Amino acid sequence: QLQLRESGGGLVQPGDSLTLSCTASGADFGRYAVAWFRQPPGKEREFVASANWLDSNRYYADFAKGRFTISRENGENMLYLQMDNLKPEDTAVYYCTADYTLGTPSPFHNEYQYTGQGTQVTVSS
Repeated sequence: QLQLRESGGGLVQPGDSLTLSCTASGADFGRYAVAWFRQPPGKEREFVASANWLDSNRYYADFAKGRFTISRENGENMLYLQMDNLKPEDTAVYYCTADYTLGTPSPFHNEYQYTGQGTQVTVSS
């Protein structure tokens, strides 16, 4: 059974960059569609970015385009989210997700079978 563990969150200032990591274990991560979601305080969980298992297609939420980059290293069982020019509204718990059955990654978190425990990102001056 696949297990996911996020890391790299923290407190940063507006305009800073941060890279989140997701370490996968327990299965061949390279066959899974993956995604990052986030949940701002008091709000619903929302889609951030996703990639298919080949990493040939990547998708981004509008707020993430041009600032965030999703990438994966299947051989290392790693997923990343590079976040640049962070804004206070990016403050949220960020979750790594994966699913074996999705050919095309989904923007809906309930379609992913596996989710990590989350990592807190706080953007504040």
